[in-house]
Amino acid sequence: MLHGASSRPLISLPPYLHLSKLSYPKIFSRRISDSLHHQTHNELLDFLDHLLRKSTTIQQCQQLHTQIILTRAHTSSFLAARLVATYTRFGLLFDARKAFESAQVDCFSSLLLWNSILRANVTCGEHEEALRVYLRMRKLGVGADGFSFPMVIRACGLIGDSRLCRNVHSHVLQMGFQYNLHVVNELLVMYGKVGKMGDACRLFDRMAERTHVSWNCMVSGFATNYDCDGAIEMFRKMETEGLEPNLVTWTSLLSSYARCGRHEAMLHFYGEMRKMGIGCTAEALAVVVSVCADSGSLHKGEVIHGYVIKGGFENFLFVYNSLICMYGRNGAVGDAKYLFSVMDMKNIVSWNALITSYAESGLCDEAYAIFSQMENSDVYPMVRPNVISWSAVIGGFASKGRGKESLELFRRMQTAKAFANSITISSILSICAEYSALRLGREIHGHTIKAIMDGNILVGNGLINMYTKCGSLDKALLVFEEIDGRDLVSWNLMIAGYGMHGLGNYALETFEQMMKAGYNPDGVTFVAVLSACSHAGLVSEGRKIFDQMESKFRIEPQVEHYSCIVDILGRAGFLQEASEMVRSMPIEPNSYVWGALMNSCRMHKNTDIAQETASQIFSIDSETTGSYTMLSNIYASTGRWDDSARVRISAKAKGLKKIPGQSWIEVQKKVHMFSAGNNNTLETGMEEVYNILKDLGPQMEIEGSLPDKSFVLQDVEEEIYAN
Repeated sequence: MLHGASSRPLISLPPYLHLSKLSYPKIFSRRISDSLHHQTHNELLDFLDHLLRKSTTIQQCQQLHTQIILTRAHTSSFLAARLVATYTRFGLLFDARKAFESAQVDCFSSLLLWNSILRANVTCGEHEEALRVYLRMRKLGVGADGFSFPMVIRACGLIGDSRLCRNVHSHVLQMGFQYNLHVVNELLVMYGKVGKMGDACRLFDRMAERTHVSWNCMVSGFATNYDCDGAIEMFRKMETEGLEPNLVTWTSLLSSYARCGRHEAMLHFYGEMRKMGIGCTAEALAVVVSVCADSGSLHKGEVIHGYVIKGGFENFLFVYNSLICMYGRNGAVGDAKYLFSVMDMKNIVSWNALITSYAESGLCDEAYAIFSQMENSDVYPMVRPNVISWSAVIGGFASKGRGKESLELFRRMQTAKAFANSITISSILSICAEYSALRLGREIHGHTIKAIMDGNILVGNGLINMYTKCGSLDKALLVFEEIDGRDLVSWNLMIAGYGMHGLGNYALETFEQMMKAGYNPDGVTFVAVLSACSHAGLVSEGRKIFDQMESKFRIEPQVEHYSCIVDILGRAGFLQEASEMVRSMPIEPNSYVWGALMNSCRMHKNTDIAQETASQIFSIDSETTGSYTMLSNIYASTGRWDDSARVRISAKAKGLKKIPGQSWIEVQKKVHMFSAGNNNTLETGMEEVYNILKDLGPQMEIEGSLPDKSFVLQDVEEEIYAN
């Protein structure tokens, strides 16, 4: 018992919190018991402080907290601060706050206690709460010191509000901490995080003393803001002033070049480090490995892997995770899998790196197998798929045109209560657009309203694309107008959407609005505009825009632009002009350009130009069945049956078979796929769809919609093409 304390028990405790139940060795329990009866107040505080610092489990901390309350030791601001710090060490912010709030009123004049709860909130990521604590301190007149301000400044930087940052900076000046090196260095970091490098530079120039930390803060700030030139200028200036860059400086510089995509420069600087005999941190190696992944430098990545082994960095999990990504991104999925298999420890990042490696290599079945292995792993029960895992497999199937599997996985993801991110939503919206699954697309739109309002351009553009391809142009326009900070892709999608539905004039109006809004068109814009002119038959407008590409916008037409203008001319009947344009192209025409001309020949039944065009297509790709079919149909439409048969026999002799097209329909949020004439592999519930399609044929004829038989080959029986 403390000297001078009453013999009456202070509080009645449950048995499990009794002193004898403390999870310490018996010698510690006896020592605490002796302290309660024999030690002075200060000796007891020192001893309890020692135990709190040495505690290794949450249970120990909580039981010590109980003893502190029983002995009234919580009246000490010093011990209350230690208790807050100990709970923070275990990540128990709620308990830390409780310990803070339950401290005696007299303790609240102690900066030590306030600093402990400030640090607790910042450490646990509760930055706004940290600022609320700081405002309470100011209101109560507690003030702040050289330990308070760095934490408050750090919270401001992580919140990202530049106005808040400047306000706190003014408080620093008011209280005379502008010469405190630790505080000023934190201000440099803060301004870098909120993108105010001009303020950081002015502050840096006024500093009376600069350490390595100060210079590194500036280099890192420029790196964070993707300013490679600023980072290297600061790096060189540091050398000029006689201060040798250290490992942190070099790592920040490497990170700067990596962020800016200047991979060759980054690898050059890494080589300079090696030549100068400068050691390397695990963080620097991870940056270099990530650049090898992004730049497709497999050989350099393998060399870095050797440095990792020689330098003894095998135990750094994030380095090995970067290596898995590097091998996977470079197509060496076998090496990525081997590296994964020999790792002693794996986390969710390791699994996601391997899944993504397979998915990006087009091996979506293998990616899904690894995903399932992680999902059902007994060895790593705490590692389960997260949004990145789901997005990788969903995106993998989507990129391979296997939208049905992607949609099924998305449904499973929803069932698993995994929240989709913008990448997942973008993949699913592209599938909805491909399959015209408007109902599902609308449902996803409902889930992404907040993302659109928050300015997520990836989701917004995905919705525009989905609505335009599903024919819901009014909804697409609504999303387009709601997007805050629309980009060139948004404009291109709207122009293309109007064009694909034959609304060429709307497309041209949107094109004009885009330029008035200050956006410069790119090659994709002109493909969309020219395609719109083609579908709407706007020949003169198409000619004008094509001519302006180089003369006005300084964009050299590529093969896709020539394909569009050839289609515009050909559809309008200017076949000879279109043919001459193809032959006079400054770049080699591909099968798409010749195909556009061929399709125009089919429309206008021009066998002469069609025959010349077909020979060009066959010389480029003799394995394409579509060109043989089209040429055969053109001959048949003009009564040249022998030539038609000859082309079909030639295709058959080459072993070419037409790949059947697929159709799909969305029924009750599920997409069903089927092929014309394929009744052998009906999905469950699709029999009714086929029966309805069969009944629609005669009904269409009754209402005057007769089938177009002009391109049907002569040996196809009437009842086949009629149905």
